[in-house]
Amino acid sequence: MVSAPDEDEPLREPRSCGHLFIVFTRLALQGFGGVLPVAQHELVERERWLTRDEFLEMLSVGQVLPGPNVVNLSLMVGDRYFGVRGAAFALAGMLVVPLIVMLGLAVLYGRFADNPTIAGALRGMGAVSAGLVLATAWKLASSLRKNPLGVPLSLGFGTATVVLVAGLRWPLAGVIAVLGPLAIALAWSRLRR
Repeated sequence: MVSAPDEDEPLREPRSCGHLFIVFTRLALQGFGGVLPVAQHELVERERWLTRDEFLEMLSVGQVLPGPNVVNLSLMVGDRYFGVRGAAFALAGMLVVPLIVMLGLAVLYGRFADNPTIAGALRGMGAVSAGLVLATAWKLASSLRKNPLGVPLSLGFGTATVVLVAGLRWPLAGVIAVLGPLAIALAWSRLRR
């Protein structure tokens, strides 16, 4: 297990496009049920390519762009270090090997989907994935102090999102369309002061 990074430790850079490919493949293959917790660990703590704040900034941009946020993050990290070529290698790392694995697993699932043991294992993986997401949120929560909205408003927007989507079953796109511009406007007004 890699220890938590020292905030004063200098950042490193990927050695090559091949290194980007390997790291993003490793990252993608660990992300059962969601790659976000693994991405934060790999890019911030293990490889030290990004600070927590840089990770959160890139992730925020990736979330408002179309497509999966971690795929968008891979494109931004690859582009940052090696331009378009780096973005292509990072994207390939996120998608190529996991695609091959998923095609194989889809064939196996089609054959064994009725097996109660397989169904139970999949439910268990869902619980583990939820735990990983919560652990990542806990790790990244310290960055809220630097957010222009401040901790109370940030937590308020987060809580409202969870309540509306998970509790009231509102569509995520609609919640983002309403709360996103409101949060942006509030942050912008506070930054202008």
